[in-house]
Amino acid sequence: MKHYLIAGAGGVLAGALLTTQIAGPLVAQESGSNATIYEQLELFGNVFERVRADYVEAPDDKELIEAAINGMLTSLDPHSSFLSASDYQDMQTQTRGSFGGLGIEVSQEDGLVKVVSPIDDTPAAQAGVKTGDFITHVNGESLMGLTLDDAVDMMRGPVGSEITVTILREGETEPFDLTMMRDTIKLTVVKTRVEGSSVVLRVSTFNDETYDTLKSELETAVKDAGGIDKVTGFVLDLRNNPGGLLNQAISVSDAFLDAGEIVSTRGRNPEESERWNAEPGDLAQGKPMVVLTNGGSASASEIVAGALQDHRRAIVVGEKTFGKGSVQTVMPVTADSAIRLTTARYYTPSGRSIQSLGIQPDILVAQPAPPPESGEEEEGPRSQSNFGRSEADLRGALNNDSVSDDEKQQIEDEAAEVEATAKLREEDYQMAYAVDILKGLAAVDFQADQVPPSATPAVTGEGSGTEGSGAANTNG
Repeated sequence: MKHYLIAGAGGVLAGALLTTQIAGPLVAQESGSNATIYEQLELFGNVFERVRADYVEAPDDKELIEAAINGMLTSLDPHSSFLSASDYQDMQTQTRGSFGGLGIEVSQEDGLVKVVSPIDDTPAAQAGVKTGDFITHVNGESLMGLTLDDAVDMMRGPVGSEITVTILREGETEPFDLTMMRDTIKLTVVKTRVEGSSVVLRVSTFNDETYDTLKSELETAVKDAGGIDKVTGFVLDLRNNPGGLLNQAISVSDAFLDAGEIVSTRGRNPEESERWNAEPGDLAQGKPMVVLTNGGSASASEIVAGALQDHRRAIVVGEKTFGKGSVQTVMPVTADSAIRLTTARYYTPSGRSIQSLGIQPDILVAQPAPPPESGEEEEGPRSQSNFGRSEADLRGALNNDSVSDDEKQQIEDEAAEVEATAKLREEDYQMAYAVDILKGLAAVDFQADQVPPSATPAVTGEGSGTEGSGAANTNG
């Protein structure tokens, strides 16, 4: 930690030197601050020369300067940093959807590397890395005191090589090791499937391909479901989505909004504030929506969740999001290197900044911990389904001749859908909850449509009361 603080202090002075050289005429007009700046520059120069002359090993001048610059930037906040030639290239590759590594988004907290989220179908996700985990060692070497970039470099390596990371997890009494194989990470930005009558849109990241892929996948899923009239609603799954490109978050939000503000950014100077508004057109055609979030939903994910929540376009279900409400701008400083600098905070349409606060879900639903593994399968209540437990199972029971074959088939289809959702609860409780909410919303809309316009107030009141109770039970 001491080394980290010294690098930051040295970096501040290096940054002042570069700024002065570029903006000399402006600084010359401020003679009062000039003396202080030059005193600090002289201090930096003296320290730099002392290190070059007296350090136990001859340092590389280029690496020394880059470390000083990075120290300046990382001292500002956890998301500002210097991007060397290789880091800059890696960042550009990641926004295009393919890169090598473990498949985790990380940040730094109190000198430790913290997992923001594992990426779907990557070595980290398959090995069991979870949001909120702390990575303390890589192949037995401690990460304490390293910058985030240096820690990430230790986790990188040739595709197919083995790596062991030591995990510190809340609720576990001791750190433990996870071993995995590095792989080429090809991001599948959007996956879709149909759960009952609901279309699930799983968005894992926001890169150059996200909006276009979402649009095409949504259209395909709606077609597979039998058309938009057959769709109850849409679940937008943003869990463990670490974010990405701001313009893609805006496009995805706009995809489900017809009008109104999506997000605004406010920087140091008021004239640099920006605001983005939705344009007409809703890919979901007004169908109900649920957005799923958790602690791994960050940055661009929070922009989308916040926009849809503020416009009452979607119900946000799950857990509080990560709380990264700042915008980083990548600024090239040489032909092959750049700086990533925090330049603004973003605000949801209602004007709230979620920096360090996150998006609070409308309905808090925690994901239950998986049950402990057991060699024996429970044979309790489930086994009773093999025995006759209903009227229809009784020998000689009367048939229901008032129901047509088509109606019987519809009843059976609806029962199968309910059973499928019940099974889904064991696999993904939060997703099952979201699907149930859409069913409840669809039931409310259907029942409202059934009230005849000519009904008397007394009849309408009785119907509304009964239907309201049913809707409440469904949503609960």
